[in-house]
Amino acid sequence: MPIAIVATIVAALANWYSRWKPNDRIELVSKPLTTVGAIAIAALADGPDGATIVTIIALVLCLVGDVALLPAVDRFVVGLAAFLLGHVAFIAMFVSRGLDRWPLAGVGIVGCAVLLGTIAMPIVGGAATKGFGLPVRAYLLVITSMCVVGWATGNWLIMLGATAFIISDAILGWGQFVAERAWMHLAIMATYHIAIVSLAASLAI
Repeated sequence: MPIAIVATIVAALANWYSRWKPNDRIELVSKPLTTVGAIAIAALADGPDGATIVTIIALVLCLVGDVALLPAVDRFVVGLAAFLLGHVAFIAMFVSRGLDRWPLAGVGIVGCAVLLGTIAMPIVGGAATKGFGLPVRAYLLVITSMCVVGWATGNWLIMLGATAFIISDAILGWGQFVAERAWMHLAIMATYHIAIVSLAASLAI
């Protein structure tokens, strides 16, 4: 697994550079390659068989979403659907690991409630004006559920991954439907990579 982690970090750094100094050619390779690295980490983590299989399925769905959202492909709805299904798979993985830290889940609920009451409202409003209101609402429901259930596991890597995922998608949604800023491209990918690598590595503990 150490080799897979190093290779994934190298791919992620290349992708972050492509977002800091916009370079679609580097992104075209480094973005999916980082997710492939996360899949390798999950496969090599020596976790429970059922949880490993479901995590790999979730990460493969993330890979589909990555490709769909590349500028060269630009299929937003396909990417949204792939990530939504990926979050459902992550929830299944969390359940398989055990949900016995419900006080921590309460912290997740508070955090998600703050998110839904502030950042999410303008995102949903902006999405509705572009005809994406319903799919974005469905996605918000699933990803907030994923985050709360993740915190209920008490596994610190799962908690980190779930939180980083929702931060990444909040920034993405704001940039897509409210107001885009140059720094967002790097922030989206950095938090996303923290999310998928943490969730993959969580199988080891």
